[in-house]
Amino acid sequence: MTTLEEVRQRAEIDARTHGCYLTPDQAFLNDLFEGLKKNEERYGYPACPCRMAVGKFELDRDIICPCDYRDPDVEEFDACYCALYVSRRVYEGKKTLGSIPERRPLEKQLRAYGLPSEAPDETEAEQKTAPPRETTRIERKAFYCRQCGYVVFREEPPYVCPICRAKRDKFSELMIYSEFTDKK
Repeated sequence: MTTLEEVRQRAEIDARTHGCYLTPDQAFLNDLFEGLKKNEERYGYPACPCRMAVGKFELDRDIICPCDYRDPDVEEFDACYCALYVSRRVYEGKKTLGSIPERRPLEKQLRAYGLPSEAPDETEAEQKTAPPRETTRIERKAFYCRQCGYVVFREEPPYVCPICRAKRDKFSELMIYSEFTDKK
């Protein structure tokens, strides 16, 4: 079982490594650590305490703390979405925080709430009466960093490469197709 001290140490090391700071509000910081600890106990990974997790690693990968959105949020707004990680200006009290808009795509947010991410193409009755059809579907997407070669399987590339810190535009997409007969 993960302890609060382990959660704190992991966040401090990550902040130092990536040029961020932890929020100076100690009471708020402790609440965030509690949330990370509970999510790690619940899901097996430290899902962001300020977002709704699904509980499936593949679907929550982008919101595992530190989330994919942290670096661009800190760069643009001086704090990540939940304000666990802040810029030096915030840490030193030279800037107060405002609201930070959600960068997580709407489809991923809807999935976390168990809602369909898009309207269905057919009604349920049409699906039952429609004959089986052959389809080709994309099974997985992969992205690779053209700077260091890092490969990641996800729906979209990370904002920053976790290996070489290259920006998102340095990633190229690879498509992996799987053919199968879709019998509805």
